[in-house]
Amino acid sequence: MARLIYSMLQSLDGYTEDAGGDFRWAAPDEEVHAYVNDLATSVGTYLYGRKMYETMVYWETALEQPDVPPVAEAWARQWQAAEKIVYSRTLSDEQSARTRIERDFNPEAIRRLKATSARDLAVTGPELAAHAIRAGLVDEFQLVVFPVVVGSGKRFFPSDARLDLELIAERHFAKSGAVVLRYRPRN
Repeated sequence: MARLIYSMLQSLDGYTEDAGGDFRWAAPDEEVHAYVNDLATSVGTYLYGRKMYETMVYWETALEQPDVPPVAEAWARQWQAAEKIVYSRTLSDEQSARTRIERDFNPEAIRRLKATSARDLAVTGPELAAHAIRAGLVDEFQLVVFPVVVGSGKRFFPSDARLDLELIAERHFAKSGAVVLRYRPRN
């Protein structure tokens, strides 16, 4: 059975973007990016909301850019090879290969997908992840925490979340000060 992993870059105070929608403060350096690439090697399907998909679709053509760093090239290849399911009521066309659009998030469909997938699924974007959290679908939380406080914005966890989590791994990056914390729900 595949796992559903919720993974995002975030500020120390728990925001995935600031009040203005900016998240450039979470741009990973090469070391953090390589580690995140490694974490994602188990993922075969990404679940996105429209906004996160429109951000991530850059990776569909990233290899066409000049002088792509090796760590970005590796990520682009991983992303392009993965299936993408985009949940949107307004998006009409896929902007990448291996992509399908769903109009509504259906927890039972995700349960079936987890049961039949050979590779893990990842949900990114706090709004879509909130649906998965409330439905009890998330098997692992991967928090990539950057040493910046932004004060407000879009939170990693929904405000109504009540979870009892167990730390399963941690990694500190001395150069950037970032920390990766991996948790799973206690059963």
